[in-house]
Amino acid sequence: MTRPTPYVASLRIYEPISAFTPAEKLRWENIPITASTGREEQDRALRRLIITEPPALQADGAHILEWEGARYICPWSTAARVWVALEEFKNSLPRNVAKFFVSDQAEEAITINSEDLEDRVPHILTETWIIPPRWFSLFKVEDRLRGMTDDGPFSVARTSIRNAKERCMFTHQSVVASFGNGPIEEEIADLLEWMNLFHPESIVELDYGGLANYLDNILRSEGEDGLNADTSIEDIHLSLAGLSSGDGQAAGVGYERLISRWRKVAALEQSS
Repeated sequence: MTRPTPYVASLRIYEPISAFTPAEKLRWENIPITASTGREEQDRALRRLIITEPPALQADGAHILEWEGARYICPWSTAARVWVALEEFKNSLPRNVAKFFVSDQAEEAITINSEDLEDRVPHILTETWIIPPRWFSLFKVEDRLRGMTDDGPFSVARTSIRNAKERCMFTHQSVVASFGNGPIEEEIADLLEWMNLFHPESIVELDYGGLANYLDNILRSEGEDGLNADTSIEDIHLSLAGLSSGDGQAAGVGYERLISRWRKVAALEQSS
């Protein structure tokens, strides 16, 4: 079975169900833990590429996680994510150019009830064809889980938001101490600011999504043990340890190993 959107990786925040309104709690409690919410979310995303649908007018779904006997919820936040993506895209281009990429009909569908979306924080960040190094810095090796499903190989990492924020602050401090303020430091600060908006007992999850399959194939083609040979988390922490201790060689080795691995995945976008 093929994933509908095999080129997307996700960073998710699962909040305890107690953080939601009574109506939301009732709704999330009725979703079976075995439900294929990941595939459903991808199916809807693929459908939106073909048919213009106002996401703000549709009932949204959520990912469900059972963690140490408690239920945690990661709403898809579809309308908010689509609206934010549109605003970022429009801001990246001159006003008179952006209109050629997004039709008035599509923009109208996306911005329905947008006044209600401005203060909504999406629980999910996504990237296509690559995973930002800063995402790996939130996790330790023991947080990682790898295996096989009907969709192929998978790799996820989960930790408490408390751990993730502490690691993010360490990453930020290491980067600022070594390189000063700049775009990379700002991206890490933005990631920390995003996590600070959620319940303090939340869970943070990194999901390779379909990129796990691409990376597995690349590593096997190089004679490695597929996804089991992926050391992305180890590499980013080697790099950060080098920065923290002033060992530029170690920092460079870890970072280059990480980046070169994911460049090979990103290159597949041009060949697909």
